[in-house]
Amino acid sequence: MAGTRKASGWENLSDDELLQVRIRDLKVQIPGSPLEGSVKRLYEELDARGIDFHPDCFLADEWFTPAKIPILGIPFYLAHPRLVRLEKRLMYEVEGGTERSCVRLLRHECGHALNYAYRLYSRTRWRDLFGPLSATYSDTYYYQPYSRRFVTNLRDNYAQCHPEEDFAETFAVWLDPASGWQEKYKDWPAIKKLQYVARVMRNIGSKPPVVTATGQPPYAASRMTSTLAAFYERRRRVLGSEFQGFYDDSLAELFAPAHPSATAVPAGSLLRASRTRLVDSVARWTGHRKFDIDRLIGRLISRCNALDLYVKDSDTVSLMALTAFVTAIASNTLMRREEGRTL
Repeated sequence: MAGTRKASGWENLSDDELLQVRIRDLKVQIPGSPLEGSVKRLYEELDARGIDFHPDCFLADEWFTPAKIPILGIPFYLAHPRLVRLEKRLMYEVEGGTERSCVRLLRHECGHALNYAYRLYSRTRWRDLFGPLSATYSDTYYYQPYSRRFVTNLRDNYAQCHPEEDFAETFAVWLDPASGWQEKYKDWPAIKKLQYVARVMRNIGSKPPVVTATGQPPYAASRMTSTLAAFYERRRRVLGSEFQGFYDDSLAELFAPAHPSATAVPAGSLLRASRTRLVDSVARWTGHRKFDIDRLIGRLISRCNALDLYVKDSDTVSLMALTAFVTAIASNTLMRREEGRTL
């Protein structure tokens, strides 16, 4: 298992001081960290399924598996509670921050690693069931939330965005000892994919991988020279740009474009007062990052103020309409990671 050196000297710094530390100087590592137990659990689940190959894990800038390289990248901030708190403060939530969510993501990434290690994607039956590996990854994808052709492991119906993700999600459900996939999916078309994964994994068993990882893993935290401040500035800029579009016409329908009365509440004020509740609600039902939802609402506040919009119905009615509006924007705008990485 690949990791970095032991953390030392920065744990009690203030947030402002900590943000000036270079990532490689954090010297965090997987052994001895909260991640160690989750990685051990993944390996134990592989053993229970008769799979000898245990893909190496390393600390990276995010969750990902390098394209066609059978290793797992885990966000470095999960290796220390102090960094988890900073991630929570700056990004509003922590992807993989609980043991349950961490293991779900590890199973998914392990699916990618096994796919690459044994070149399963080159098999005819794999392509028949999941599609070609050469299918284009697009910046956005639209999904059918009630489709029974795909399993569900991660949020955002992620299996539907690309054949690789479909396989990784199917593998994750198959590997999970508590998924009950034989019963849950027995009447779904997705059962064929699960049965295929079960057959292939039985055949792999103790066979050595066809492809192994060599050299230094890409995006390793141990070599990242940027400070935490630069890292978060970059992430917030990229993630905050997730929602695009112009909503002036829709906002003008939701709110009054001029003073309807002397006691009218500015639409921007209603949004600000309800911001936390909106973020929590929309993130819960769409699966989007809270940071992205918060940035979207910030843009809507700015536009409401610029257009001089006011609440024309009761606060309750307006808030219900606004929640539906923001949810619709979020539901139709799902993003994926940069090319060359698979989540």
